[in-house]
Amino acid sequence: MPATSKTELLAASEREFSKLQQLLDDLPAMLRLEKDADGISPKDIVGHRAHWIDLFLSWYRDGLAGRPVWFPAKGYKWNETPRYNADLRQRQSGLSWQSVRSLLDSNHAELLALIESLDEEELYGGPMKGSNNMWTTGRWAEAAGPSHYRSASKYLRLRRARFEDERNQRGKSSPGQSGVT
Repeated sequence: MPATSKTELLAASEREFSKLQQLLDDLPAMLRLEKDADGISPKDIVGHRAHWIDLFLSWYRDGLAGRPVWFPAKGYKWNETPRYNADLRQRQSGLSWQSVRSLLDSNHAELLALIESLDEEELYGGPMKGSNNMWTTGRWAEAAGPSHYRSASKYLRLRRARFEDERNQRGKSSPGQSGVT
């Protein structure tokens, strides 16, 4: 259920970010850059989450300033989000694991700073300026932060479980040392 107050939004942001950080800290190094069947790595997931926080922050600033707000970005429509995300992965392909982690940390801090700077009315009193829909600023912030953190955590838990299952299967199928020659 979406947050409906500043207190709930801040709590959800901190809680979900903390869970994600723990997963990222514990993720085996050899898995961090490994692509799945769709060509996506855990590093890509982290970079994506960091970037979408930045997108939200730019939507908010542009709407507040009366500038056009492009959803999700200029040159893309919502139904082209998969293409946008693929283009984003290409743009971020040269970033290191540590770079995307730092980007996520700094963008999360920026998201929290914005939420903390706004009052209840600014967060939940009406549609976000420039959004051309009924979502409040608080709802957009939740989509960019805690909701994205939850989906990243779910993906990373699944990837880690598959990785560990494959590693265990390789260990079982490797010839053991039985002492017989």
